[in-house]
Amino acid sequence: MLAPSSSPRPRSLDDLLPPGLAARLDRLDLLSRRVFSGKLPGERRSRRRGSSVEFDDYRDYLPGDDLRRLDWNVLARLDRVFIKLFREDEDQALHLVIDASASMDAGNPSKLVAALRLALALGYVGLANQSRVLASVLSAPGRPPLQALAPIRGKSSLQRLASFLLSASFPADNPSTHPPGAFTRALRDLIASRRAPGVLVLASDLLLPEDPIPPLNILAAGPFDAHCFQVLSLGELDPESEPALLGDLSMTDAETGRAAEVTLTRSLVRRYRQRLDAHVASIRRACLARGISHALVRADADPFAILTDQLRRGRLVG
Repeated sequence: MLAPSSSPRPRSLDDLLPPGLAARLDRLDLLSRRVFSGKLPGERRSRRRGSSVEFDDYRDYLPGDDLRRLDWNVLARLDRVFIKLFREDEDQALHLVIDASASMDAGNPSKLVAALRLALALGYVGLANQSRVLASVLSAPGRPPLQALAPIRGKSSLQRLASFLLSASFPADNPSTHPPGAFTRALRDLIASRRAPGVLVLASDLLLPEDPIPPLNILAAGPFDAHCFQVLSLGELDPESEPALLGDLSMTDAETGRAAEVTLTRSLVRRYRQRLDAHVASIRRACLARGISHALVRADADPFAILTDQLRRGRLVG
């Protein structure tokens, strides 16, 4: 894990989502690989049948049915009484989950900032298309292990979403890290409290001081179409791009605080890359085996390019 990021932290909505990018996002919409029932009238096709203008099917008339739904043309032609059924439109929930643990606040640009930009861009797409958006931040140093924003809806709520992400995600003054296992416990508490079915997006480097598989099991057990964005910095993916990471170094684990004296050579860097490739591949396999889509995201990548390329392939936006 790299040293804490030295790049300036975003302080406003425009720092995370420039107006020009927001305008480009207007032509995107959220997709789901599963069909869910929502709670509020919206723009999603529901399993339930209701009173929209989109015809769906017929069924036999039953005593007590609304006579306004009789198909009089069928009655006149066939002398049979049928009720017209219509497709009810409902809203879709979008759950945004940000890993703000110590290892995320590293790299230039910061992995945490990249995760927040991606989350806010997705939140904008959801709010613009009348989805309910729920946001949560896990394991920020010096802050409660789980911080959650109540459901919001409509583009007018974008500032509220940005303010929550900015205030909840960065370490507090004189922060202390959470003990091993805190991330998994916080995620379990979150899923237990957020039972609204919908799309769930987790943005994390998954460089945890604990086994990363239990969190994936928790996501898979929930009523969600789950997506995992594994966010890594350029220095983590290519240590030789960081000249200071070669030679004799004193390194400290951002999550546990353990220190070690090491001599990084090009041979050791090659072994590191092999280990990282194996780690990412194991996370990808574990996600796919559990029905969770997986995307490796570079922290310095353009958020719009991620949305229109990787996430379209993952059938999250369209």
